[in-house]
Amino acid sequence: MSQQRFGSYEEFWPYYVAMHSKAATRWVHLTGTLTGLAVSAYGLARGRKRYLAALPLLGYGAAWPAHFLIEKNNPATFGHPAWSLRGDAQMIRMMLAGRDHELAETAEKWLAENG
Repeated sequence: MSQQRFGSYEEFWPYYVAMHSKAATRWVHLTGTLTGLAVSAYGLARGRKRYLAALPLLGYGAAWPAHFLIEKNNPATFGHPAWSLRGDAQMIRMMLAGRDHELAETAEKWLAENG
């Protein structure tokens, strides 16, 4: 899929979700991010600031391979890093709130219209 252009985050969001159309990809993102947060929090609690590196290393270290191996696409981060970080946070909040089905519907709709 060629590089997409968006005028706002609101336009970007459905595309971001579509790049995470498979539930397994979303769950790998969630697991990597939450593990990175946990290790970072542990490090801060122990006064070891270098543990903060766990968040991007574990978060992206889990997420990026999921794109190549599960989704068969490139991470949206490559073309839209700031919006992708915001999208990841929004996606994870929705998943933790039990709204993963909404993400699947958004992805399906965007792919049907743009795929």
